[in-house]
Amino acid sequence: MSTFTRRQFLTTAALAAGSASLLPGLTGCATSRPIAAARARGANEDIRVAVIGFNGRGASHIAEFSKLPGVRLVALCDVDSQVLGREVQKRRERGEPVEGYRDLRKLLENPNIDAVSIATPNHWHSLAGIWAIQAGKDVYVEKPVSHNVHEGRKLVEAARKYQRIAQTGTQSRSMASLRAAWAWIHEGHIGKIKIARGLCYKRRPSIGKVDGPQPIPPRIDYDLWCGPALKLPLMREHLHYDWHWVWNTGNGDIGNQGVHEMDKSRWALGTTLPTRVFSIGGRLGYVDDGETANTQMAVYDYGDALLIFEVRGLPERSGAKNMDQYRGESIGQVIECDGGYVAGTTAFDNDGKEIKKFTGPSDDHFANFIRAVRSRRVEDLNADILQGHLSSALCHLGNISYRLGRPADPDTLREQVKNDSAALETLARMEDHLAANGVDLKKTELAIGPTLRFDPEKERFVGNSQANALLTRHYRKPFVVPERV
Repeated sequence: MSTFTRRQFLTTAALAAGSASLLPGLTGCATSRPIAAARARGANEDIRVAVIGFNGRGASHIAEFSKLPGVRLVALCDVDSQVLGREVQKRRERGEPVEGYRDLRKLLENPNIDAVSIATPNHWHSLAGIWAIQAGKDVYVEKPVSHNVHEGRKLVEAARKYQRIAQTGTQSRSMASLRAAWAWIHEGHIGKIKIARGLCYKRRPSIGKVDGPQPIPPRIDYDLWCGPALKLPLMREHLHYDWHWVWNTGNGDIGNQGVHEMDKSRWALGTTLPTRVFSIGGRLGYVDDGETANTQMAVYDYGDALLIFEVRGLPERSGAKNMDQYRGESIGQVIECDGGYVAGTTAFDNDGKEIKKFTGPSDDHFANFIRAVRSRRVEDLNADILQGHLSSALCHLGNISYRLGRPADPDTLREQVKNDSAALETLARMEDHLAANGVDLKKTELAIGPTLRFDPEKERFVGNSQANALLTRHYRKPFVVPERV
């Protein structure tokens, strides 16, 4: 692998910065310079794209946008100079030079960028999207589109106010097979939906436990990395990726892999947000520096149907390589109706006999975004930012109940859910799974969160100030999500 020397990086950074100054409006409620009127673009015009954050999922963004005809990758941004320099040099060697930036605010000053793709850690998603929209860019925002409910709604408001195209990275929305399956269900072939289940049974081993604050690699601008999150000492071995498992920057697996399955389950229901939610869970099977649940169930009440989400980070049993399955699914969704169910993209009757398989060509999710950028039609998007906000909010609501929970012994847990047969069945399977992994719930208790009433229109909890406080966060200046976008 070729390396990028310090001199080469500084030269690239200087060229990128040029005479650019930080966007004056990005620390306030709106950019101070006028935004160009949106217009439909001709088929022969290149869409100039920048990718922000590419040490993980963003690498796929670079690859996907690079292969689309009529799309030109013109800029890259990452706070890790090693990651940035490596990719900038790679593009240069391929004869596809790009400008490199460490500070996304300077990138957003560049008038020669039409759209930005955001694949930073979760805590940056909404603010980066809002700032980009205020700077006149269309945005593709990775899932979850927010770190909390409040900022997700502000991202939607910004997209609507400035008439920008905003796509979220829930690629399953571009699957024709799922679209056909949900249409078939709503035609009444197997009756009404009773429960939409999302499953995230994905192995998550311990991230280890450190004795004290860890050094920040000098190649990383830690102030920019933290951005709107609290700038805390690094209390885990790895800065990258393991940010998913601490509340300051991540949302656990319900908001990581799980948001895909949450989105598909909500899509099947055809709903927005629930009127009640509660969650049970814990971080069990090891002791490490993670804070989020590695075992969790969240129950969302829609009145005539439930959405139940399950997270399992431990294997099928202690020492096993395989993960559990529910109706043949480990990572996916199962939509249970009066007369049968759909698991993945196959329908079954209540005896498990296959009824129908749903197929169809999947749309390219990135290409779908670019088509909408050209047409300027929000309705052309397969995953508009509003849908991303709602599904991300579901993850946050479940986590809020969990975070407000208290440890309880198994008898207390069952007593509290005894009137909800679906929750009781889900809890029983969770207990069996933990027992198979050697977890004694009498010694290491699960936490049960309060049942929270929620107003979907106002996006506020009813009569619970503690829960409402967790709908947003304390923002660190100047990285503040504005009240008025």
